[in-house]
Amino acid sequence: MNAQRPWWDPSKHLDRQPFLQVRGRITRAVRLWFESKGFCEVETGILQVSPGNETHLHAPRTEIVSAEGERLTRYLRTSPEFACKKLLAAGEDRIVEFARVFRDRERGDLHLPEFTMLEWYRAHTPYRTVIADGIAVIALAARTAGTRTFSFRGRIADPLADPEMLSVAAAFDRFTAIDLLATIDGSQPDRAALAAAARRWVRVTDDDTWSDIFSKVLVEHIEPNLGQGRLTVLHDYPAPEAALARAKADDPRVAERFEVYACGVELANGFGELTDAVEQRARFTAAMDEKQRRYGERYPLDEEFLAAVAAMPEASGVALGFDRLVMLAAGATRIDQVVWTPPAGDRA
Repeated sequence: MNAQRPWWDPSKHLDRQPFLQVRGRITRAVRLWFESKGFCEVETGILQVSPGNETHLHAPRTEIVSAEGERLTRYLRTSPEFACKKLLAAGEDRIVEFARVFRDRERGDLHLPEFTMLEWYRAHTPYRTVIADGIAVIALAARTAGTRTFSFRGRIADPLADPEMLSVAAAFDRFTAIDLLATIDGSQPDRAALAAAARRWVRVTDDDTWSDIFSKVLVEHIEPNLGQGRLTVLHDYPAPEAALARAKADDPRVAERFEVYACGVELANGFGELTDAVEQRARFTAAMDEKQRRYGERYPLDEEFLAAVAAMPEASGVALGFDRLVMLAAGATRIDQVVWTPPAGDRA
């Protein structure tokens, strides 16, 4: 049997060329759109002191040697967020980046260990404005690709139709009849209450935290139903699931976080940004304690980032999976079909 041909085999590359041409057109159109809105395109550093402080995100680790010969641990970023918020603290008002980001333990039709995140921030702007940005960018990608139909695994969505606005609590009620907010006291999760309500829908183990149970229900019973026929904006996330977002003024149980879905695929994740450095430190520390308990490792806190959080203005931001957006707009079935060079050693 012949070995599987590599991705750079001319015949395999020829199959991917139409998708890559669509990628180029969408990239140009998106850049022009942000320029027309007064954004400055930035390029931030990939090597970071901390790659992010979320429990279940894993980053590649490397080592650099200083001019004095000192060996220093660095991480490949999981997002440009920390650097972008430092720029907000520095005085930038509207910034956007096509950022190369990295995630360990991820590979599949929708995941790559190295991918492109389109990330943007607006200072002095409510998060409903960046929700509108996200919807506009997705619609722009569809128009540029010449389609008004996104499809994935039998699900179809019209990216040009008015999106469905659905709170997380309403989604849990609609698809599982779970009263999610009844399992949060103030901003504190009640694990026992959610476990009792969710056992009908998912397998709950003794080791599961409130967040674990929430994620199981979300992934198994909520996400597959989102973005059907049109985009869904899932908003007002529970406070325990929004470590970088500020709480809503009228209900501390939920936070200014949203995600945009098409065909059951998460495309964008955005926040009204937290600017309380003391609270941010507490959230990161708790997340790293949980990471240590689960995975036996923790990432350092970026002290410069925490200082910038205290100095930055009120702001809102979005991270959009650019490769996923291109995949849906171009009609590809796997994310590796729309990147110029798949991961090193990948023969898919």
